Amino acid sequence: MNVLIIGSGGREHALAWKVKQSPRLTKLYIAPGNAGTNACGENIALDIRNHTSVIHFCEEKKIDLVIVGPEIPLAEGLVDSLSAQGIRCFGPKQAAAQIEASKVFAKDFMARHHIPTARYATFTQLDDAMRYLRSVNHPIVIKASGLAAGKGVILPDTFAEAQSTLENIFVDKTFGDAGNEVVIEERLSGQEVSLMAFTDGTSVVPMLPAQDHKRLLDHDEGPNTGGMGAYAPAPIFTADMMNEAIKFVLQPAVDGMRMEGRPFVGVLYAGLILTDNGLSVLEFNCRFGDPETQAVLPLLETDLLDIADACINGNLANVNIRWKKSASVCVVLASKGYPEKAESGKLITFSPLPENAVCFHAGTKTESDQVLTAGGRVLGLTAWANDIASAIDTVYSNMSSISFEGMNYRGDIGYRALKGVK
Repeated sequence: MNVLIIGSGGREHALAWKVKQSPRLTKLYIAPGNAGTNACGENIALDIRNHTSVIHFCEEKKIDLVIVGPEIPLAEGLVDSLSAQGIRCFGPKQAAAQIEASKVFAKDFMARHHIPTARYATFTQLDDAMRYLRSVNHPIVIKASGLAAGKGVILPDTFAEAQSTLENIFVDKTFGDAGNEVVIEERLSGQEVSLMAFTDGTSVVPMLPAQDHKRLLDHDEGPNTGGMGAYAPAPIFTADMMNEAIKFVLQPAVDGMRMEGRPFVGVLYAGLILTDNGLSVLEFNCRFGDPETQAVLPLLETDLLDIADACINGNLANVNIRWKKSASVCVVLASKGYPEKAESGKLITFSPLPENAVCFHAGTKTESDQVLTAGGRVLGLTAWANDIASAIDTVYSNMSSISFEGMNYRGDIGYRALKGVK
């Protein structure tokens, strides 16, 4: 198969790394890719928002399968454009991608299909939102409805903070058009779990449960980020919880999308919170998570191209998806200044890693045969072992293999799995 992966982040490097292992692969292209994906295939300087350019490339290179990594091309209907030309795509069409592209749509969809989620209200005007804010007496979360690169969720601790947040979104347009609609919902308490699942629009097969670490600093302090690391499987997420998630979240979501005429094919990501009253959905995403993918994919034994093929063909139920009986940890190495104003252009040096570790590139670029930083989240160092403690030990003992000026990372990724912290 000739395969094209769309995207340039750590998730896409992990996808490329996995696809490269397939005996079915003939040629792999990544558009636009990064300094790491080049080792898996050929980086292509395509404008992925120009659908005509992508179609022409696929036709010229006889692409058999396109895997779309990021949410923006999905929300902009890239799968629709390619599919209309007979090009096979792993990823949801635009109507199904609404489950991530609009938090208002997602919350209303969950309400329609009785999927457990927090109480909420939606607003398009500051005055209405403020009136509602004065009427509630429980902790809240404020969310920009549109795509905001993982930064559109704010947890205000005081009324003044909440008011300031709403003014920033509605008046100052902090999130641009992504903030034209706002969701205010009840803030639930409990541990969070990321549960990704493969689906062909009818069947659903969950991946291993993972836990992401959103805060910049150790002990879950500092500002929210796109994710500073992840590990899988999350021991807190029991087999009973998995059954509950399939029965009350994943299957109803896929069935509901199909019934509403927007069948979902690809990866459905459920951001779950484990409350005292059971599972609740914080959000849905329409693609592989980042950095969860970097932790989960190294544990996948089944050929990813077989799975993608089955999802597109509608026969996922016939594929036996197998996982290693191991644990994996990914630690994100970030630039100085991230997430506010990240430095770029710093030289990165690498030393060899053991066989059970890999360094996924995210914000990197190549200049004059040198690898430089090119973003906030630069790399994801991932290691896997028989148990979580060994995986954590391996990843941190190899941290000295990578170096760039201003490099920072959390020293406690996976601590919940070791300490059973609640």
